[in-house]
Amino acid sequence: MPKIIPIRELKNTASISKYVEETNEPVFVTKNGYGSMVIMSISVYEKEIAKKQMIEFINESLKDIDNVDQKVDGALFLNEMKTKYGK
Repeated sequence: MPKIIPIRELKNTASISKYVEETNEPVFVTKNGYGSMVIMSISVYEKEIAKKQMIEFINESLKDIDNVDQKVDGALFLNEMKTKYGK
């Protein structure tokens, strides 16, 4: 369950830092009862960014598949590369 705190509790940075590092969960900060920001560990942030980039690459690849006239069988392609590069 996500942790939600009011902005005035940001004074306790050590406790917040410990929480996000130990749980790998973000902390949602509210201001006047509305969502204002999210605090998370660097490792969680980097994983989320990597996941987002991977999804973008996959979506681009799927678009390329639809736009390319000549498609090559995956196994055939790998065999050609092994023959060409000897691996």
